[in-house]
Amino acid sequence: KSFLNHTAYLSCYFPNSQEIEIKDLRVFWQKDSVEVVHEVYHGQEKHDNLSPKYINRTKMDIDKWTLQLLNAGIVDEGHYTCIIQQKDKGSSKVIHTSECLLHIIANYSQPEIARLHTGELKPNEYLNLSCSSSGGYPEPKQMMWLISQENTTTRLMSQMNVSQDAVTKLYNVTSKLNIPVTTNTLTNISCLLHLGEQLGSLVSVPLAI
Repeated sequence: KSFLNHTAYLSCYFPNSQEIEIKDLRVFWQKDSVEVVHEVYHGQEKHDNLSPKYINRTKMDIDKWTLQLLNAGIVDEGHYTCIIQQKDKGSSKVIHTSECLLHIIANYSQPEIARLHTGELKPNEYLNLSCSSSGGYPEPKQMMWLISQENTTTRLMSQMNVSQDAVTKLYNVTSKLNIPVTTNTLTNISCLLHLGEQLGSLVSVPLAI
């Protein structure tokens, strides 16, 4: 995983137990088995075969056999293969391959609750609220509402509307809530955005009614 516009680190996991020198090897990375991302040919970086979008965006750490992909974007998500070849009697043979999947993460803004009505609310009227969060990636799992009254908290699932920016590929999320106003009871309403098992959740500042 790498954060959007940060450096992604893709490792070859090459043990090099025989301590072969880099000048005796050809090391290259491919994306989705199609594009050449980086190539080191007998110790020298070679640019002839590179996909244009990776030129001047990669660096190799020879000591760690790791590729640095600079300014990682959502279009860089995908399947990467590291291939190491050694010269053998005039030809080259593959002595090591490894694979990794790159996932890009962009932080969503803190969910924010807005009232969709004006004026004072009277008892038994309905409260119309929306919750929104923007600029994140990947697509979130769900958005839910937490309604707390006295010692009980109710979770309400409501439809999550998701839109994706055509250029940046980042997601914006909104959800709406329509609940009756209770009398003589303090109600705290929060909005929770669940991003997935590994990414956790974001919660809004509670709204007190």
